[in-house]
Amino acid sequence: MLFDVELTPRKEIPSWIGYITPIATILASLLVCSVILLALNVNPIKAYEMMFIQTLTTESGLIFTINKAVPLILVGVAVYLPLKAQLLNIGAEGQLLAGAIVGTWIALNVSLPTILLIPLMFLGAGVAGLLWMAIPALLRTRFGINEIITTLLFVFIAQRIVSYLVRGPMQQPGGNFPQSASIPGVSQLPEVPGLGVSVGILLATVLIICVYIIINYTRLGYEITVTGANDRAAEKSGISKYKVYLFVLLAGAAFAGFAGINEIAGEEGRLRASFNPGYGFTGIPIALLGRNGALQVMLAAIFFAVIFVGGSNIETLLGVPSEIIGVLQALIILFLLTAEFFKNYSVSMSLKSASKGGPRDNTDVEGGA
Repeated sequence: MLFDVELTPRKEIPSWIGYITPIATILASLLVCSVILLALNVNPIKAYEMMFIQTLTTESGLIFTINKAVPLILVGVAVYLPLKAQLLNIGAEGQLLAGAIVGTWIALNVSLPTILLIPLMFLGAGVAGLLWMAIPALLRTRFGINEIITTLLFVFIAQRIVSYLVRGPMQQPGGNFPQSASIPGVSQLPEVPGLGVSVGILLATVLIICVYIIINYTRLGYEITVTGANDRAAEKSGISKYKVYLFVLLAGAAFAGFAGINEIAGEEGRLRASFNPGYGFTGIPIALLGRNGALQVMLAAIFFAVIFVGGSNIETLLGVPSEIIGVLQALIILFLLTAEFFKNYSVSMSLKSASKGGPRDNTDVEGGA
């Protein structure tokens, strides 16, 4: 008896697959994670009820979730924009750190009222993130060097620069710890009146709307989409692949820079040697989940914010190891990659049997996926 599996490239990808993929990915990841929770003697239903329902139905849970979602939205866009052109920005964490450095320096050295200082901090942070991407972007567009490798390597460089600065030029005067001085109150993000959440959520929402409009209603967005679908066909139609690559990489890096100063001005209050939130890497599954559009990126970021906040709750109340959130992220990426395979290939399975002492008799049992 023989079992055959045949892979056939799909000529057209059914539209329903694109819509069901994010939902199926999340459900499959939670299901597998349930097995891990059971192995830890934790009731998965109780854990997920605490992680999702309690987080979203309490005032403190909502505030923490919204504040946590802001940098995740920004780094999600930092990966999403290059992904639209079939590029992968692995180094959003390094661009985030570059934004945090410059934004902190501006906060500590520029005396302006809040209404002027905070926009200047974000502008400086965005430019810093953009410049941090400049070399990998040029290497990709001019020499075809893989942006995955270069952007990742630049993360380690950024981490070392932060470590040096907070032990040297930016260290708190008279301090013994590797950290900068606290940024002044005028440079800290205020709350939205009556809501208790940072104004960063307003900035993130406006930027998401801008990205949505650019991708869906402008010539540049059309060029990005076409280049991502088929870069050779795009070039033959007169679209500059190099211009598209430069834009998505540099603009995405600017968003990561915004995320960096948002964390400093909204949560941390100062730059520390230990500042390494990891949001840049979380932006990868966020962008993959929300790759169908900017609004979907925002929803994916909010989902990850919920599991971060809810994960802290179950860690405290149920004794679940904090690593469970990292496991869940890894499962989401794994199932997303699996879903991409089935989006591009149709799978046919056949069972063939041979009769004794005679010619082989083939009986096919076929199924498609």
